[in-house]
Amino acid sequence: MNATSSSTGSQNADQAELDKFSALASRWWDAESEFKPLHMINPLRLGWIKEIAGSLAGKSIVDVGCGGGILAESLAREGAQVTGIDLAHKSLQVAKLHGLESGIKVAYEAISAEDLAAREPGAFDIVTCMEMLEHVPEPASVVQACATLVKPGGYVFFSTLNRNPKSFLFAIVGAEYLLNMLPKGTHSYENFIKPSELAASARQAGLSVTHMAGMEYNPLTQIYRMSRDTSVNYLMATRREA
Repeated sequence: MNATSSSTGSQNADQAELDKFSALASRWWDAESEFKPLHMINPLRLGWIKEIAGSLAGKSIVDVGCGGGILAESLAREGAQVTGIDLAHKSLQVAKLHGLESGIKVAYEAISAEDLAAREPGAFDIVTCMEMLEHVPEPASVVQACATLVKPGGYVFFSTLNRNPKSFLFAIVGAEYLLNMLPKGTHSYENFIKPSELAASARQAGLSVTHMAGMEYNPLTQIYRMSRDTSVNYLMATRREA
């Protein structure tokens, strides 16, 4: 953990990571910006969530690490009652402004998953935590908070990056340096999380792993697709024991 990180108390956040996303905040909703990959994968991850959890209409959902609200708005568009939380204040400001423009209602709050879990345990039907765990000092703490936030029998969805030579080559060398899909320094390889590690954290938090999927990018067609290959980007669906 570097000098700018903090995992004491409820502030499980790396200030350098928060600053990184705050500096890019104004471009969250530019589909051709540094956030283009998120815009491209969002329909895939939304479809995957719906396939597993069923209709989202009327469900209470919290999106942990919501950033500028790309996933949060799409969940709300499905009829869910959505709360988006993040510690990057500029990103939240952008999310709130975009919500005013789109007319899609999401309740945004600058609060950590741990603090919200302490305040509202078992309050949500579904918890999503996508592309966030690899940016915090203590991912297991976030997993535990997500497990606390969801109702018994409810789903918690995670997505993150696997840690192996292929993921280093594709997610860092390829995406950041060769294809310029992401700003250089977006990811730190040592923070990538193996599926076995995430599954262990989930089980320790009282969550059962129910589904896993991979996400692949074809640089020639510039298209993402869901797959069974979890060697780079992967999604994990878990369920709190009733």
